[in-house]
Amino acid sequence: MTDLLLSWPHPANDWTEAMPVGNGRLGAMVFGGAGRTRVQVNDATVWSGTPDGPTAALAGVDGGPERLAEVREAVFAKDFRRAEDLLMGFEGPYSQEFLPYVDLWLTLPEGTSHGRTLNLDNGVATERLTIDGHDVERTVWVSRPAQVLCVALSGWTEVGVDLSTPLREVSRDGLDLGIEIPVDGAPRHEPQVAEPLRYGTAEGYDPFAAVSVRVARTETGVLIVLASSTSAYDAWIGDRQHTRDEHRRRAAVLAERAAAEGIEALRRAHEADLRPLLAAASLRIGERRGGTHDVAELLSGTDEQLMATVLFQYGRYLLASASRPGAPPANLSGIWNDDLRPAWSSNYTININTQMNYWAAETTGLGECHRPLFDLLGKLAVTGADVARELYGTRGWVTHHNTDPWGWALPVGMGHGNPSWAIWPMGGAWLVQHAWEHYDFTRDRGFLASTAWPLLRGCAEFCLDWLVEDDGFLGTCPSTSPENLFLSEAGTKESLTHSATMDLVLIRAVLERSLAAMDALEVHDPLYAEIEAALPRLRPLPVLPDGRLGEWAEDLPEEDSTHRHLSHLVALYPLGQLDSPEAARRVLDRRGPGAMGWSWAWKIALRARLGDGETARKLLNEATQPVTGDRHRDAPVDGSEWGGLLPNLFSTHPPFQIDGNYGFPAGLAELVLQSQNDVVTLLPALPADWTSGEARGLRCRGGLAADIEWRDGELRYAVLRRLSGDPAEPVRVRYRGRETELWLRTGESTVLKGL
Repeated sequence: MTDLLLSWPHPANDWTEAMPVGNGRLGAMVFGGAGRTRVQVNDATVWSGTPDGPTAALAGVDGGPERLAEVREAVFAKDFRRAEDLLMGFEGPYSQEFLPYVDLWLTLPEGTSHGRTLNLDNGVATERLTIDGHDVERTVWVSRPAQVLCVALSGWTEVGVDLSTPLREVSRDGLDLGIEIPVDGAPRHEPQVAEPLRYGTAEGYDPFAAVSVRVARTETGVLIVLASSTSAYDAWIGDRQHTRDEHRRRAAVLAERAAAEGIEALRRAHEADLRPLLAAASLRIGERRGGTHDVAELLSGTDEQLMATVLFQYGRYLLASASRPGAPPANLSGIWNDDLRPAWSSNYTININTQMNYWAAETTGLGECHRPLFDLLGKLAVTGADVARELYGTRGWVTHHNTDPWGWALPVGMGHGNPSWAIWPMGGAWLVQHAWEHYDFTRDRGFLASTAWPLLRGCAEFCLDWLVEDDGFLGTCPSTSPENLFLSEAGTKESLTHSATMDLVLIRAVLERSLAAMDALEVHDPLYAEIEAALPRLRPLPVLPDGRLGEWAEDLPEEDSTHRHLSHLVALYPLGQLDSPEAARRVLDRRGPGAMGWSWAWKIALRARLGDGETARKLLNEATQPVTGDRHRDAPVDGSEWGGLLPNLFSTHPPFQIDGNYGFPAGLAELVLQSQNDVVTLLPALPADWTSGEARGLRCRGGLAADIEWRDGELRYAVLRRLSGDPAEPVRVRYRGRETELWLRTGESTVLKGL
């Protein structure tokens, strides 16, 4: 299969035009050009903050079970001001910031660039140059096996190399830098913080990082490699804290070892690592996939099917480049950021955004990329247990609207954050679904026993203790529907209520999946009886007089009927728990079309679940329009200004926010293949104009993979393979109302040409 490449005819003049490369730990934005050119570098572990930050912040919060009881009394009495005033004491500071790291500067003689390409099948950025009459090719990639950024120049040229950092440089020895990382940071939407980045010391933790660059010249060109070593990496993997000299030596050894390997060996090892991962699944809408495609032409909107094909692979490429085992998960900007005070701290926003980052991980064959999220959940299960106990007097663990690699679990907001987003204790209940999904797709019992079930158990304990009596049912209080507001009887905008639909959906999923985990593992746990007693008493989901799924327990007037968040529709996608899809359709019809990248992506996936490929296609065409205006300005968060795609195809809020890029392949996969409720459905929501195409290696729940090809809008054939799971379980396959049942042993496949 011919590789898929994106192309730009000129070097990047702006960060939003640069090409992203990464290996899960190191990320870089490649600008290109002759003369002086920039490679902007990030390290996934370079965040402000310290390992004990969450614990220290908890000690300063004025909450507790007694105050929670007062909050609940006020909410049920609809005394909103008193409830909010009481809840402000539960808010801590903000979670920490993902920071820019270093800039690698390359100085070549002046010359001519003949364009740049980014290969989405092997992760190599390439540029052809003419310098002093000589042809020069520059390739850039980030090697996971060698753990270095590689820049290779083939052909004769001189090159100067330099390093700089926007952080605090504390030592320099040639091309080796010592850098101090801030111990505290705050988002730029928090104007009360006069010094957004604070440097200093921390007990038991040295906020230090070392960067080492080595240059190796050969008869045919130049190899430049960059390596990194950070104290935060030690903390992330649970290693001892190394000294500053040890970090310097570790970075230098990595760089020297890679430089000694040489260009060819580094490139071979890189491709052997990344190419199979990226090749695990593919999607082609229409007749074209491989080849070199000009990004400006893609953004012109003249070939929507090619754009869909590219966005599927681009999202997968970005996830494979930003999230690999051993490093923190992909954040709001993936692994790429050059702003000292990035939008929303470029952190983990866990009322939708972090979850969307990983929606495509299992379905598109990137289950390995999912694992950093489970490592973060492991940290949250520890810090969140302290928060659950101290703030609410419950068992288990909890986390709220934001988190970071240190395991932040508190509500944020500094005592003035609106409860519509700050006071939302369901972050863990949504994130933990990802651990179940990884098991459900792989049927890896070892993972279920060691990781998914312990996480589910602690989350289930919290959910059980969080439930309160509510009109004869079990519900939640206080409760919000992120980040939406309703109008009170007095006409005021409010967020606090009881038993918001999203709470009930997430809690039901946690409890039911906990039972399923115990059944699968044959675990005898007293929690089983608690869950069995609670489930029938959960408050039923509300359906409003006009047939819509209600967002709140009561029929409350929405402050914004076109709100960008679709929180209650989590029941439809991704959880697949909604008995009445029509109730969701009516919500979507009322909410209307797009808003920003992530909201478009969610609406596409929701429409796919409804079998509405035509509306999904329209939404995708909206989402793929180029951004106009200032690419770096923070647009209003209310969705009144729509986003789109940047010149490098990054999705925007605006500004840049990567969750849309990750959400698009998830929604596209749902259009052609779904696996829910023990049924594999082929072409469930194919748009009529997408008459031909193929999918390879898409994953299904139950340990299955599928290849599909269609022509003239009809299924030509499908191949089902069992990769893992229980061969005694039948596979039910559905295509346009017709259904068949088959049995597959592990490693076995079957071809379906008609149902």
